[in-house]
Amino acid sequence: MPMWRGKLALAVGALLALAAYELWYWTHGLKPGAETYYFKQGTTLRGVAGELKRRGVLPETRSLVWGATLTGQGRKLKAGEYRFADGISPRALLAQMIAGKVVEYPLRFVEGWTFAQMRQAMQAAPRLTRTLNGLPDREIMMRLGYPGLHPEGRFYPDTYYYTTDQPDHTILAKAFEKMRERLAREWEGREDGLPFKSLDEALTLASIVEKETGKAEERPLIAGVFINRLRKGMKLQTDPTVIYGMGKSFDGNLRLRDLKKDTPYNTYTRVGLPPTPIAMPGGDAVRAVLHPAKTRALYFVSRGDGSHYFSETLEEHNKAVVQYQLGGKPPAKR
Repeated sequence: MPMWRGKLALAVGALLALAAYELWYWTHGLKPGAETYYFKQGTTLRGVAGELKRRGVLPETRSLVWGATLTGQGRKLKAGEYRFADGISPRALLAQMIAGKVVEYPLRFVEGWTFAQMRQAMQAAPRLTRTLNGLPDREIMMRLGYPGLHPEGRFYPDTYYYTTDQPDHTILAKAFEKMRERLAREWEGREDGLPFKSLDEALTLASIVEKETGKAEERPLIAGVFINRLRKGMKLQTDPTVIYGMGKSFDGNLRLRDLKKDTPYNTYTRVGLPPTPIAMPGGDAVRAVLHPAKTRALYFVSRGDGSHYFSETLEEHNKAVVQYQLGGKPPAKR
């Protein structure tokens, strides 16, 4: 065999072997495990490949760098924190990074939470960049673009997802916008004749209904009771507003003297709604106050199991208090 043919055969063989290797390389399953891989902004393709090689995910870096460069994918990788499925191929891994499918962490805001509790949840959230720590509430609202607006009740309770190093104020902005949209939608379709001068008043009552309700199906009934009292000019007489007005002085036990001590939030001493919401109402509570149950009830008392007994008269209500709150024994006369 002529020498040149031998060299050609070797060259062709080498090319075939290289092609076979590259095919294997780009399609074989990797084993990244359950760990996460964080690539900072500005990390090069070579840097990504080197980190994956160092952590035992890639057998070598050359094929990934060359292949991504030749196909124009090398400059399309997005920074962030990634988690790759076991068995993923190098091709699919690159596609995930080009799409920017990074790890997302959940942050839940619960119905009935106060703004202070929201701030505590954000402070405890891992990998969230904190830009609001130590700021007073008014400064936070100013940074969100709503100077002078009280923050209580303005954020929609839901689970929000964030990525590593995402600023905390972006979560608040999203929750604020979601509440604004939900309120506007419900307000647009509200029933006629409700005793609200503004959407903000409806939000305030929704926060009270949220705090008073143990069973979700009772929200429209409880809303109906409060709306009946507002229409008649009666005091709302709801404990959660008193507790909110007490602030940090509340020790978990609401006493008679607390009900008599006047604050802007004491609905036992003042007629009408308190000046602001007292918590985050969920969508069902918002809907309940704008579509309340048709009822003549003016009172309700807890049965002790999360449900309530509703009464139309004070006499009936007092009997229910004796039955459900005092164990069937009327209070001793003084």
